[in-house]
Amino acid sequence: MTESDTTTNTTTSTTTSTTTSTFRSLRNRNYRLFASGQVVSNTGTWMQRIAQDWLVLSLTHSGTALGVVTALQFLPILLFSVWGGVLADRFPKRTMLMITQSSMGVLAAILGLLTVSGHITVWQIYVFALLLGGVTAADTPARQSFVVEMVGPEDLQNAVSLNSANFNLARVVGPAVAGLFIGLFASQVVGSGWAFLVNAVSYAAVVTGLAMIRTKDLHTGTVRRTGRGRGGQLEAFRYVRTRPDLMAVLVTIAVFGTLGLNFPVLLPLYTTQVFHSGASAYGVISAIMAAGSLVGALLAARRREARVRIVLVGALIFGVLEVIAAGMPDITSYSAVLTMVGLSSLTTATTANAVMQTTVAPELRGRVTGVYVLVFMGGTPLGSPIVGWLAGQIGVRWTQSLCGLATSVAALGAAYWLARTTDRQIRTRLLARPHIAVVARTA
Repeated sequence: MTESDTTTNTTTSTTTSTTTSTFRSLRNRNYRLFASGQVVSNTGTWMQRIAQDWLVLSLTHSGTALGVVTALQFLPILLFSVWGGVLADRFPKRTMLMITQSSMGVLAAILGLLTVSGHITVWQIYVFALLLGGVTAADTPARQSFVVEMVGPEDLQNAVSLNSANFNLARVVGPAVAGLFIGLFASQVVGSGWAFLVNAVSYAAVVTGLAMIRTKDLHTGTVRRTGRGRGGQLEAFRYVRTRPDLMAVLVTIAVFGTLGLNFPVLLPLYTTQVFHSGASAYGVISAIMAAGSLVGALLAARRREARVRIVLVGALIFGVLEVIAAGMPDITSYSAVLTMVGLSSLTTATTANAVMQTTVAPELRGRVTGVYVLVFMGGTPLGSPIVGWLAGQIGVRWTQSLCGLATSVAALGAAYWLARTTDRQIRTRLLARPHIAVVARTA
């Protein structure tokens, strides 16, 4: 064998190993069924999100109304996500997910029928957003903590990253398809209604996948179910308070989720008010940002260990990029920077999720996940109206800049607080590969 042949074989082996490492969770049959259903359902979900935002904007022409509907959808998460985590620790997660996913499908079908028939009003959209948020508050902790039961703790980081890749693949496809639906009909309202109906049908895929899962293959042998006593929610908060590393993650994610990730409010306003474009352009911009997020999720899937410093650095970079994007002069350059914004956002969110799940006791996983969901998604009801109002007062560009700056400041503040609390020091490297790390103090 020649040296050239050896090099070729080595390269091929390395590529195969990397690919296998990236997608290793898919070797698990239960996870394959779950992921297959999710990619269909997530595509429908993103179709509905884009169509709902555009429908509200078409009916009201108001950024504040857009912020209100987003806030109503996430308000139940703020109120009930930790309670949803208690349910996830108390009952079989697969059964819970079949109920919640079916309920979401029913809500989407009713909303779609009202919209297609021309009877939809803004207050009805508000009601359905609130109901959907209530179901999501129970669904999200169960869905996220169910992953480890399918793949086991050794592949959790990989599976969480692939879930994010799955979600963001749908973000690429869903907005584009929603834009086509909206533009296909003479009435954009009717087009939005058909997007809702397609989403309703998509939930059948995930419910079918859950029904086909082999319960005997789930990793539930060491999981102790929570009893019916009081204080289940408080136990999760008490536990998190004893962990400075988790507190640093949660503080960063709180600002990141409340202000930094308010693109459902900002992107429609950028499209209409800054770039003076329509629904198709909105769908394309959303898909471009999702493409960057997809790359970030796939890169995260190659890591075997989730680290707090990746969360902090990712949030810092995300904030800086968000400020840079706010100053872009046209839709092309804005979309290009959004690709990198999406990459850094998924690196941050995926790693934070994995940190919160891989470092806690199994019997607390559902409740701690509920706390994470509360902080990550529950801040949206507070942030969305504020962002929508600010956009109307000081402009969309300045609003996005402030959101990015707040995220970066939160990441730096959490890093310094963690260093002081744990008697560590922060090391930075600006040459070669930029790097920030919280390490043990040297004598």
